[in-house]
Amino acid sequence: MSQIIKIENYNPKWESEFCKLQAVIETAMEQLILSIEHVGSTSVKGLGAKLILDIDVVIEDYNVLPNVIKGLEKIGYFHQENWSFEGREAFGRKDILVPWDGKSTIWMEHHLYVCNKDSKELARHLAFRDYLRDHPEAIIEYEQLKKDLAKNAKDRTDYSLGKTNFITKILEKAMKSY
Repeated sequence: MSQIIKIENYNPKWESEFCKLQAVIETAMEQLILSIEHVGSTSVKGLGAKLILDIDVVIEDYNVLPNVIKGLEKIGYFHQENWSFEGREAFGRKDILVPWDGKSTIWMEHHLYVCNKDSKELARHLAFRDYLRDHPEAIIEYEQLKKDLAKNAKDRTDYSLGKTNFITKILEKAMKSY
């Protein structure tokens, strides 16, 4: 069986890549956003991950979304309505140089979402990330699970489904404090 998913050991460069992306997006968005959050496995020090950053851009509410979409389009993103749902809007990259910042810098692969500040999906992302950051034993358990699934999953869907019980268990604990 060929390996479909590759889990890399934690790399501190992931944080610096996020900071570069954050700076470009903040500059393009000016006052339209509240914050930009690094979520997902690459945001947790010590946790192995796929080489994809997950980024949540936080907005006040959906009233600003049309302007946010226009701002993101100017730097090379496009709104993926078919991957979006209430509380989380997905964005794709027009090419590998996105976001366009005039420097032709190649950025790390990333998933970009826009969430309103009251979004349940945003709360889940932050709660899961923060729980892992505060519980080193959970990092070890999650990384081992991900590596095992990467070796044995038949496809990406199988890999994702294999993580569901662990994520649900952590979210049940983590959401109590959110």
